[in-house]
Amino acid sequence: MRFFFVKTLKKAWSVEETPYPKKRFRLPAILSADEVAALIQSALIPFHRTMLMTLYATGLRRTELANLQAADIDSERMVIHVRGGKGGKDRDIMLSPILLEELREHCRRLPRKPVTWLFPGGRWHTANTPITSKVVWYACREAAKRAGIRKHIHPHTLRHCFATHLLEAGADLRTIQVLLGHGDLKETTIYLHLSERHLNATASPLDALRLFAPKKDGQQ
Repeated sequence: MRFFFVKTLKKAWSVEETPYPKKRFRLPAILSADEVAALIQSALIPFHRTMLMTLYATGLRRTELANLQAADIDSERMVIHVRGGKGGKDRDIMLSPILLEELREHCRRLPRKPVTWLFPGGRWHTANTPITSKVVWYACREAAKRAGIRKHIHPHTLRHCFATHLLEAGADLRTIQVLLGHGDLKETTIYLHLSERHLNATASPLDALRLFAPKKDGQQ
């Protein structure tokens, strides 16, 4: 339509006056802490287990995970450096001590010490290229099957769990926004709809009603 008006009719195009279809708002699936643990423990191989742990511990997107380099793990500052995230932005994420030990063990298990990529691709993970995002998706799907989780699970689910569980633990939205690499705080407020702590803090109006037990048949 814009091309038709501007190029063909040579008329001005007003974005403000252009009607757009309404976007459907759907809440993503969220796993409980026990379900996340079951997912990680059900990983097909140790390589997959480390990937799932990293996704949950950092809230990384699957492409960000695939492109992690060994040099991005800063054990001195206890942060993980994310290069060229969404929008080409770099950011730092906290490094869990548990994840650090897992990553060290992961590196010891690799056929050769990673020179560049933390998760090398190729057969037996010996290529000088990173894994593809499809490998991350496959690892998550197979673990969900083995764990018997019937919810629709994909790598981004662990990103949602990371943010929601942080919010439930008391982290503020601004901090979560920075950790996720969101450009707008509005993107982060979705987790208010998912946090059990925030939902359970508000009582239903039904709880304020003084209701009497229903009368049995035949009673006046």
